[in-house]
Amino acid sequence: MTKKKLILIGFILLKFILQYVLISPEYDLQRDEYLHLDQAHHTAWGFLSVPPVTSWFSCIILLLGNSVFWVKFFPALFGALTLLLVWKTIELLKGNLYALILGALCVLFSCLLRLNMLYQPNSLDVLCWTAVYYVLIQYIVSEDTKWIYFGAIIFAFGFLNKYNIVFLLFGLFPAIILSSQRKMLIKKQFYFALIFGIMLILPNLVWQYRNQFPIVHHMKELAETQLVNVDLGSFIKEQILFFIGGLLVILAGLYAVIFYKPLKKFQVFFASFVFTLFIFIYFKAKAYYVIGLYPIYIAFGAVFLSEVLDEGWKRYLKPIFIIIPILLFIPMYNIAFPNKSPEYIVSHSEKYQKLGMLRWEDGKDHQLPQDFADMLGWKELARKTDSLYTLIPNKKETIVLCDNYGQAGAINYYSEKGIKAVSFNADYVNWFNLKIQYKNLIRVKEFDENNEELKETSPYFEKGFIGGKITNQYAREYGTTIFIFTNAKIDINKRLEEEIKEEKNYKK
Repeated sequence: MTKKKLILIGFILLKFILQYVLISPEYDLQRDEYLHLDQAHHTAWGFLSVPPVTSWFSCIILLLGNSVFWVKFFPALFGALTLLLVWKTIELLKGNLYALILGALCVLFSCLLRLNMLYQPNSLDVLCWTAVYYVLIQYIVSEDTKWIYFGAIIFAFGFLNKYNIVFLLFGLFPAIILSSQRKMLIKKQFYFALIFGIMLILPNLVWQYRNQFPIVHHMKELAETQLVNVDLGSFIKEQILFFIGGLLVILAGLYAVIFYKPLKKFQVFFASFVFTLFIFIYFKAKAYYVIGLYPIYIAFGAVFLSEVLDEGWKRYLKPIFIIIPILLFIPMYNIAFPNKSPEYIVSHSEKYQKLGMLRWEDGKDHQLPQDFADMLGWKELARKTDSLYTLIPNKKETIVLCDNYGQAGAINYYSEKGIKAVSFNADYVNWFNLKIQYKNLIRVKEFDENNEELKETSPYFEKGFIGGKITNQYAREYGTTIFIFTNAKIDINKRLEEEIKEEKNYKK
């Protein structure tokens, strides 16, 4: 085995190890992860929340035992493959060992450590962006049209994972038209590949059509509730912080594709960067949507720096570029990951606030970073729901109805009683089992300090009482209340059908 391969294996092993040790055991899974895992039980060509690829991996996780180890394995794998692609790109560009190590360090000690913690479509999204760019580089180097087909396949797979990848196309297409690579567009293979790619994503497009394009409602709701709080200054600051250890390398890469002769054939990547970033800013996208744009420029920058730093006194700068991502990882290690207790974070809130980490999607500052708060209280909720479920005599006629997908997904994931909780929120609105005639209701309600649910719902049942609350004050779900209602005086199923119909009409 060559020295290069040993070093690459070392980086990949370190990547996996870090992804597991950077999360303290006192944190649960994050709310989105529960929804994605539940999709394994409801496979389809589309969902209200995400395209279908995540559910495919959820099926694999389910087959492997559905343990936390496997939940964390796949985002770590996607991150490791992103590192591998950057490594292979550097090799393709004739980079030396120094370039390979520099590129790997900049990818490893970056925001990808944070992103690859969570089982969400984002990790695979970044991998697909990097893979599309890698394929384009392969095509420019070889002019072999087989790479156009590979690009179509990767793009289609990325589209079926997260629609965000269409922004790659929006930024890349005008850049290609303005560059010498526009000759690609007159090749018949380009249009064959285009048709092939459309055929691959067609089942999802048909699903969207049959369900009245829920993506439109989702994007409208996102714009009204979250994107409206996106601030340009914060957006730009986060772009700098994402790859802070490799920032100089990325800037060097952008410079190199314009002015460095051996890399000038890749000028299309400079225009693509500008167009893509502008489009994201125009649509007020969340900062992390852009992460997939950067890894490929680390490859360009590493190759460029490995060459120019070999000349004269500049060679003394080579160790500095290696040390920078490692040194900057140290403060990141202490603040960017859920490896500190909630109590510690609250007592040292100033440094988190300075970096904007306490700002949630509602535009306000809170006690913990949002992702961290979203990883607390779920086991407590499931345990208490299980305990209350056992107290009901006719359990099979009991429905567990939650306010949001996090509650429903967490109960379903941790429940030892086989509970299948549902909600009118997100994909769960399609997962009600109305073949059972329900007589009892366990209602999980958030933001109900005055117990309004008990007052409003009790008259429809013979008995109603408060069963418990989430008591973890650091959890985003703190205060969420579990209500128990037994022996209904009304037809629960009929009411559920009405609510489901109303919710679906709203989403249309």
